[in-house]
Amino acid sequence: MRLFNLQKAPQLKPSVAALRGVQEPPLPNMNLRDAKHAYEIRTRREFLAMGAGGLAVLALGNMMVWGAPLDEATSPPNLVLCMTDDQGWGDVSYNGLKACKTPCLDAMAAAGLRLDRFYAAAPVCSPTRGSFLTGRHPYRYGIFRPSLPLRIEEQTIAQAAKQAGYATGHFGKWHLNGVDNSGKVIAANDPLHPGRFGFDEWLSAPNYFDLNWTLSRQGQPERFTGDGSDYIAGEAIKFMDRARKQGKPFLAVVWFGNPHEPHRALEEDTAAAGGSAYYGEIVAIDRAMGTLREALRRSGIADNTLLLFCSDNGPSTRSAQGSTGSLRGRKTTLWEGGVRVPGIIEWPARIQAGSRSSVPVCTSDIYPTIVEMLGVTMPGQNLPLDGISLLPLVDGRMTERGKGIGFWHSSTTPQSPRERSGGVPFDEVVDTEKVGGQMTWTEDRYKLYRMADGKYELYDLSADLAESRDLAAERPETVERMKAELGAWHQSVLRSLRREDYLRD
Repeated sequence: MRLFNLQKAPQLKPSVAALRGVQEPPLPNMNLRDAKHAYEIRTRREFLAMGAGGLAVLALGNMMVWGAPLDEATSPPNLVLCMTDDQGWGDVSYNGLKACKTPCLDAMAAAGLRLDRFYAAAPVCSPTRGSFLTGRHPYRYGIFRPSLPLRIEEQTIAQAAKQAGYATGHFGKWHLNGVDNSGKVIAANDPLHPGRFGFDEWLSAPNYFDLNWTLSRQGQPERFTGDGSDYIAGEAIKFMDRARKQGKPFLAVVWFGNPHEPHRALEEDTAAAGGSAYYGEIVAIDRAMGTLREALRRSGIADNTLLLFCSDNGPSTRSAQGSTGSLRGRKTTLWEGGVRVPGIIEWPARIQAGSRSSVPVCTSDIYPTIVEMLGVTMPGQNLPLDGISLLPLVDGRMTERGKGIGFWHSSTTPQSPRERSGGVPFDEVVDTEKVGGQMTWTEDRYKLYRMADGKYELYDLSADLAESRDLAAERPETVERMKAELGAWHQSVLRSLRREDYLRD
């Protein structure tokens, strides 16, 4: 039996906004679909949390049994975690975007916690997605580039949420089962479909998708017409409604397929973006986020729902569109423009409107944050994590990260002659052959960059956001300290890559 005690469980406390008398700004109407596109929203609020021993109860003076309606301010928080595909740091209006408007994301940033230093764990797709689910750098489990599979031994946020009695759903791009797009759908017997990693329901694609696509619902093909961002947002809302009817809190992971190339948007969205299909896709993403926010508000659960928005990496090098703002580099590089992306957390029960942070935050932080929030003990609890819990940041108690963030990116193509010959996994050659690659160690102020040729450069991100002035020669002591920390982290990653974590656990 699992008890929720309001004195000991800060995630259950009443709304910070309500306590402080903060009025949340109304949602803008811009970019929202008209009534014929709206989704029915029910207002029932119920709660179920399943512990290992059976039904959970809530300690609120008197016990309340499973299935009884509860006040949203005292029930476990719902979780809606959204990520886009190849959206740059500068591809939102609040970071200076001029090509189109993103009023819904701007409103979300104004109502929640704007994360000015949110990092994808990798500068390419599948690796970042692995970190999002596991809290671990993707090289620990062999996802070095897109379309490589997530190891079944890894523990995910969905498995943690299921252990706490949550309904769990995945909607959109998956890209963790080792399959490229190639017109395929994820099969019901796929050994690495989302259900294998803790998702009760899934409507997913093996890779990117945009207009008029075929997704896979629990392994069965499902064709939709229209914009993909609109569609998966609507399906996620239906899932949330089903969970509430069952009396369960929910985890909805919503991974949009846009604005990844080939950049196909609805005509009206392209027109709203000055004729650009790329930014037309951004318009659709913004509208979908507005649809999700409005659904949460109408159903009366917005206050106690943690809503996250981020991107999986910077804008593509294959496109002239996409903005990093003033940041150097793009997708596939470890310069800031390749890994620093938009990031917002909205959670009125814990976060005061208008909050903003420059503390470095990473996709690897999502798993440890949720595990701490839910108070669960995972079978893989001893696996080394690269992320940290963000609950102190959410509560305004974190002004610096303290711990550095390690990044390692070899390439999007095989590095080893043996690997290129076919049939030899990268993790079998990484220790025995010289493998090129970039590494960085990013702290609150400094960033150490190990180039592919082994040279080290040092940048002060507090004064040089564009990474234009190498300080390595001026600050050798800082370089040596950070090299030692990067080296220790690198050795830890290699131990994980050799599967030593699973043997120890």
